[in-house]
Amino acid sequence: MKPVAENKKAYHDYFIHETVEAGLVLQGCEIKSIRKGSCQLKDSYIILKNGEAYIIGMHISPYKQATWQTADPLRTRKLLLSKQQLRSLERQVKMKGYTLVPLQIYFSGRWAKMQIAVASGKKLHDKRQALKEKDLTREAQREVASF
Repeated sequence: MKPVAENKKAYHDYFIHETVEAGLVLQGCEIKSIRKGSCQLKDSYIILKNGEAYIIGMHISPYKQATWQTADPLRTRKLLLSKQQLRSLERQVKMKGYTLVPLQIYFSGRWAKMQIAVASGKKLHDKRQALKEKDLTREAQREVASF
């Protein structure tokens, strides 16, 4: 499964605890735009309201060849999850400091799916520590590759 869009900033800003696959409710030619790779998860987030999950801030560019039916690029979209998954996510989000963030969009067969995560925010020193570890592993891989 090759991701169509990724939220790389989520891995930098949050500790990822659990991931879940969710379907997307799309309108008109949005699926064609996603297949083309014209979507972005950069500043998007997920809320739980009235027993349903919604993604806010996901940008899907309008499909150029669409005739009359174009949806708002930043509209709120519903996520398809089972009741059991929704209850579990709601329980975890009620814990202090946890939130839901989208990680990536990919295709499973012909359906567009989104990987969402239960995450907690990183402090500034945690981000610096993660960057240090990343640099150390990169240097170690370079030394191994040079031999």
